[in-house]
Amino acid sequence: MNIKKLGIIIQREYLNKVKKKSFLLITFLAPVLFAAICILPSLIMMGAKEEAKQVGVIDHSGIVLPYLTDNEVTRFKDLGADASPEAVKADFGSFGVDLLLTISELDPESRSVSADCYSEKPLGMDTGSMIEARINDAVEAYRIESYGIENLEEIMAGVKSNVKLHSYTIDESGKESISESGIYMALSIILGMALYMFIALFSGMVMSSVIEEKSSRVVEVLMSSVKATELMFGKIIGVALVALTQFLLWILLTGILLGVAMGIIGKDKMMGMLDTPQPVPVEMVDAMSAPMPEMGEMGDMEVVMSTLGNINLGQIFLAFLFYFIFGYLLYASMFAAIGSAVENEGDSSQLQLPVTIPLLIGFFIALYAFKAPDSTLVFWGSMIPFTSPIVMLARIPFGVATWELILSMVVLALTFVACAWASAKIYKVGILMYGKKSTFKDLYKWLKQK
Repeated sequence: MNIKKLGIIIQREYLNKVKKKSFLLITFLAPVLFAAICILPSLIMMGAKEEAKQVGVIDHSGIVLPYLTDNEVTRFKDLGADASPEAVKADFGSFGVDLLLTISELDPESRSVSADCYSEKPLGMDTGSMIEARINDAVEAYRIESYGIENLEEIMAGVKSNVKLHSYTIDESGKESISESGIYMALSIILGMALYMFIALFSGMVMSSVIEEKSSRVVEVLMSSVKATELMFGKIIGVALVALTQFLLWILLTGILLGVAMGIIGKDKMMGMLDTPQPVPVEMVDAMSAPMPEMGEMGDMEVVMSTLGNINLGQIFLAFLFYFIFGYLLYASMFAAIGSAVENEGDSSQLQLPVTIPLLIGFFIALYAFKAPDSTLVFWGSMIPFTSPIVMLARIPFGVATWELILSMVVLALTFVACAWASAKIYKVGILMYGKKSTFKDLYKWLKQK
């Protein structure tokens, strides 16, 4: 392989990509989106408050109304137990209310009540939860009082427990340091998702570039001056440098935007918002299928910094670079071979399937790696080279044995060498094939050619 020619191809591929408007647009737009994702939750929490509402109450139980106290966004108005719910529902305005809350009479058997709320617009989640909590407080107080035991409420309050588990890690010297599992979980998911995105995005970029040059017949001119393997590896390495350039610019620009935002909004104000516990919808927790850490704990900078101090960030950075480079090279070589076998991207979907499935499997394993980072499935996912770049990165924050990390890296590097050799043979033949839709059988024949 001619190193000089390879360098020329890498330079050409790199400059062609970075000069495109799409590259510049994504490079400068992505940090804005990343910064917005970090900043918007604080701004939304500051501004997403319901308008003040007047709640008309018809309480037939006689126990709930005292617990319905006014707050910033809700005012309660006693309409009297004799008021007609139908009359109020027919004309909220004439009663000076925005919605109607009716409380049934006490059920002697269950010692509880039923509650109904009527309004012209759907009730906001915060308002509904607050009203429900007040009604439950009233029923609980009534039940406690009905037992007739002196100081029962104080006894019940003393019985309730709120034990929080504090997690510590012990290093080789025996030093203990507090750690928050939510930090490990977040870091694991972020690393897995980031690597999946980069590998899928830039490997696909290699395939698109190969198809573009083949369909425009530019490759025929290039092949008269350079070898097919030089062209393939030059393209792969050129796109890799584009990826690293874009990645570094994203980090730099995102950091600048976050710094500017903190300067405008105020660092203390933003941290204060993060330290304030916020209700998390049950649907969101169920959708993630994962235990959610309390926002107040996550906002405690001392706990966060202590947890980050337990993580070998240098190891994570080096592992990220290794798995990004070799994971990208592995998949980019296969995508390059696929691109050489077709004349348009529409024909590539069938050939892509066996390549993209392992990548997707690795992504889904990584999403749940934090639940059991040492489980059999996650372990093998971090060893098999087609899933290891994503899964191993998701495991590293929880601690991985040195031999496991070395073995995973060696297997990945050797698999890349084997796949690159096979892809180069396919590329050499396929890049000059026209007029026939290639199949897996064709790829196998090209692979056997000397």
